[in-house]
Amino acid sequence: MPSALDVVDGEVRELIRRRGLDPFTDPSPVRLLVRDVVADYSERSLTSALPPIGDPESVVRDVLDRVAGFGPLQRYLDDPEIEEIWVNEPGRVFIARRGRSELTTTILAPGELADLVERMLRTSGRRVDMSTPFVDATMPDGSRLHVVIPDITRRHMAVNIRKFVLQAHSLDELIALGTITAQAARFLEAAVAAGLNVLVSGGTQAGKTTLLNCLCAAIPARERVITCEEVFELRVPLPDVVSMQTRQANLEGAGEIPLRRLVKEALRMRPSRIVVGEVRQEECLDLLIALNSGLPGMCTLHANSAREAVVKMCTLPLLAGENIGTAFVVPTVAASVDLVVHVGTDASGQRRVREIVALPGRAEHGVIE
Repeated sequence: MPSALDVVDGEVRELIRRRGLDPFTDPSPVRLLVRDVVADYSERSLTSALPPIGDPESVVRDVLDRVAGFGPLQRYLDDPEIEEIWVNEPGRVFIARRGRSELTTTILAPGELADLVERMLRTSGRRVDMSTPFVDATMPDGSRLHVVIPDITRRHMAVNIRKFVLQAHSLDELIALGTITAQAARFLEAAVAAGLNVLVSGGTQAGKTTLLNCLCAAIPARERVITCEEVFELRVPLPDVVSMQTRQANLEGAGEIPLRRLVKEALRMRPSRIVVGEVRQEECLDLLIALNSGLPGMCTLHANSAREAVVKMCTLPLLAGENIGTAFVVPTVAASVDLVVHVGTDASGQRRVREIVALPGRAEHGVIE
């Protein structure tokens, strides 16, 4: 015999279908509908063989999670302390809380994970299939979704959801969190206002995007800012901002818009400052050329120290082609990047700015010191 939750869930889905409601684009009528169905079911269960509802509010919440949310994963998405969720297989769902990973007790039903991924991708316009076994997308709440499917993975699809938990919107808020000292914050604030080019480096989940967002808040309001990202994560609190993200190829293999193309297009949009979410490949060359031409900018880069970030900044442009050599790249990096701000996490998971390094503006014997 189906449970009360399953019966209510089935009735709600049928009414949603009949009334033509969309739980994702217009959830308010669905919430009212769920409450009405639960109340009606509770009355019917008093005089019938239907299984009773012990906690109506719990049933309302669970049904809403099923039809208007992301099922068993929704409670982790709603928890502000949880930073990331990842699923290795239906019976192994992990979360990261304050920088530490935990294996949850959640077990997904067979086929449930694929259904959840399809719903997560619905509003993004992106897809995952045999021809495109990897996908990066932004969920409606701003969380970043990454999916890999078999046979790239061994048996089950691997899902990562990096929640957009913006704990700070300004350098002052980072001071309050203990991420940066007041003296360092004032220095960076002045550097951004003066138009210095800033590279934010750090490891995975070190807080690079949060720090970059806070630096963007220090950009003078009169400026026109163009942002380029793989998926939307930056939220620049300025009146004149255009945000762009990459696009994957369609089923015919056409229509891909890589990050390098976005950087090139941004230069045609009359920017007074360019911000790149994260440089990983040959787009680093186009960003360097823009910075070297006098256009102020900022970006993030994955590295384990400020020094390593500079070395990587000198290496990535070489991916653009054989005609690009270190004789051009190294002096260009030295002349274009003013500051490297390195952020990391300590043993307790606390994020901290560990280094602020000023580049000398020159290279000697092919080395920036």
